[in-house]
Amino acid sequence: MIEQTATEYKQVISSCKTLFAKKTQDYGTAWRVLRLSSITDQIFIKAQRIRSIQEKGSQKVEDNITDEFVGIINYCIIAMIQMQLDNETKLEMKFDELEPLYDKAVDDTFELLQNKNHDYGEAWRDMRVSSITDIILMKLLRVKQIEDNAGKTLVSEGVRANYQDMINYSVFALIKLKGNANG
Repeated sequence: MIEQTATEYKQVISSCKTLFAKKTQDYGTAWRVLRLSSITDQIFIKAQRIRSIQEKGSQKVEDNITDEFVGIINYCIIAMIQMQLDNETKLEMKFDELEPLYDKAVDDTFELLQNKNHDYGEAWRDMRVSSITDIILMKLLRVKQIEDNAGKTLVSEGVRANYQDMINYSVFALIKLKGNANG
């Protein structure tokens, strides 16, 4: 089952990366102007919309929740990239410059997933997508608190680990949603 997860994970990330590349071509790297807290708020908006649609059972804007989970993944990766770049780094960057940073964030996050998946025994497969959404929102509230504390924590992992967890939970949600669509 762990090999199946690795394959499914890579498929999800591949489609996220393709979208990221296309949006970089369309919009450039306008996101470079955002502070980390603004990226966190953008992720929060997406997660809150997913929860709202789940609770209401309907939506009035066409974008589906699958697209929102993809957005959470890409914005978390953007946040991790932004953390690596300093204020002196140019705002406009080509995808070729970003791709190694994107891949590094994904590789580190996938390694974390493999380690946690080993320890937890793929428990995520028995979770509800609504619970995954709630966990993402909880992690966002944690990140916001850490940001409000100027990045200082006493015993907790930092924002990067929370972004990685949100990526992994979003991938899990997309795998589950795809499975439900095929089932």
